[in-house]
Amino acid sequence: MKTIHASLAAVALAAAVTPTLAVTTIKATVNGMYCEACAHNIEKRISKMSATQSVFVDLDHKVVAVQAKDGQTLDDKKITAEITNAGYKVVKLETLSQPLADIKASLKTKK
Repeated sequence: MKTIHASLAAVALAAAVTPTLAVTTIKATVNGMYCEACAHNIEKRISKMSATQSVFVDLDHKVVAVQAKDGQTLDDKKITAEITNAGYKVVKLETLSQPLADIKASLKTKK
């Protein structure tokens, strides 16, 4: 019984001490997106970037959110350039420490 308690205590301590990796997401407000083709074009371009894990485009709120792969850093200038070169205008850019799923959820509640 003592061994089980010691093992559980060790696991709990390890979980408490192990740092969690911060998620990096860039959220851009983009003007000029009006249709699914616009959204798909941006998503396709940004998905090709090496540090990109996932991309979410919300036409209603004119938002493009890009989450980095674990241990990777997103380059906001390159993301802005990709969006601009696709024919759209980035009017606001934020770097957030939250997963893409949280950003999606918050946008859905704003509808």
